[in-house]
Amino acid sequence: MRYDVLIIGAGPGGIFSAYELTKLDKTLKIAVIEAGNVLEKRICPIDGRNIKSCVNCETCAIMRGFGGAGAFSDGKYNITNDFGGTLHEYIGRNTAIELMEYVDEINCRFGGAGTKMYSTAKSAMKKKCMQNKLKLLDARVRHLGTDINYIVLGNIYDELKDKVDFYFNTAIQSIEKMEDGYRVRSEKPESGSEHAEEKVFEGDKCIISVGRSGSKWMESVCSELDIPTKSNRVDLGVRVELPAVIFEDITDELYEGKIVYRTEKFEDRVRTFCMNPNGIVVSENTNGIVTVNGHSFEDENRKTENTNFALLVAKHFSEPFKDSNEYGESIARLSNMLGGGVIVQRFGDLERGRRSVQKRIDEGTVRPTLNATPGDLSLVLPKRLMDGIIEMIYALDKIAPGVANDDTLLYGVEVKFYNMEVQLDNNLETIHKGLYVIGDGSGVTHSLSHASASGVYVARHIAGKYR
Repeated sequence: MRYDVLIIGAGPGGIFSAYELTKLDKTLKIAVIEAGNVLEKRICPIDGRNIKSCVNCETCAIMRGFGGAGAFSDGKYNITNDFGGTLHEYIGRNTAIELMEYVDEINCRFGGAGTKMYSTAKSAMKKKCMQNKLKLLDARVRHLGTDINYIVLGNIYDELKDKVDFYFNTAIQSIEKMEDGYRVRSEKPESGSEHAEEKVFEGDKCIISVGRSGSKWMESVCSELDIPTKSNRVDLGVRVELPAVIFEDITDELYEGKIVYRTEKFEDRVRTFCMNPNGIVVSENTNGIVTVNGHSFEDENRKTENTNFALLVAKHFSEPFKDSNEYGESIARLSNMLGGGVIVQRFGDLERGRRSVQKRIDEGTVRPTLNATPGDLSLVLPKRLMDGIIEMIYALDKIAPGVANDDTLLYGVEVKFYNMEVQLDNNLETIHKGLYVIGDGSGVTHSLSHASASGVYVARHIAGKYR
């Protein structure tokens, strides 16, 4: 099967690469190869009633499939260079913003019109944060919501399905450089598998867009093809859930406030991440490890009485240990071992040095939106990280009184795995001509908007626009 362009991964980077290529050059023969399912078949079996926790599906419907891990996120597209990755360092700050705005236009055209664009510009909350040793990062935020995001992705797939050859449930095992392009092979299916036999694809150019869930595979590809890499970071922490009314001054104005705090003792940076007003806490499976995340919805009927957000501490490592993701995985495995999955603890119990029990959670003022195991997060997260998170909670309590209430729930662990940073040029091209790495799998982007923009950028380069 010979193509002009092979795209490995149907997350935001791969989708927007395919979209832009079909728009700029209708003669190109393009294949998109994805390890997970088509969008409508991405169904997590956890229903909260019969199945309450992760059952380790062969392919995690939350993490893989058309739309990538972002398909079931709350659909926040942050238009900023202040966070979300370092794409601007490769393509320029103005170009990065222009491409993110272009992605926003496409999302609105395919079903996102009418959703709100928030902005931190001239926000009174920015001053309030500064007065309390907190920093509010600048951004414009388009919030699609998990429900509208799903509709947008479905409409984009309908646009592409007759222009691009999609191969789902096809996990790529290896990439081989040839004289005239690249050959990629899918993994051999297990005996009795319903999926087709091993596939081989060849292409003049190859775009890799495997996201964070493809981090281990990406490492192996870089090793086999001698592509230089450097260590990246891992973000570790908890997901906080509290009554929505406590954070409404922030969420009503900004929807998501990216707030950073530098701890007193160690000067570690603790930040809020993925804020979900009136949302739900969810579990997800990355490489067989169950971690926690959050979703929210635009549909009023699906909103809850709670808001959730992550508190994360970034950790970098150097010699002799450089594998940040391995460290994060070991912490997450410990949580899985002690809690059988996700652990939940009342903030008051954490402060008193005791584990939470179901009775105290049931008697609290916050009704959990995720069925998790009551436990003690101090047995999982290192003391330095835990102390930083506690400091941050008290700092947030000054701008949103009630954050540090005893009944505030902490779910753990939340881990954001980042691929090691792949050595790329200003075209996001590796040392091998015609082999590009984009999206979160490159270690360059860490967000939906940056990943999508990187896909558009590479597509335009291939089509000749940036030559």
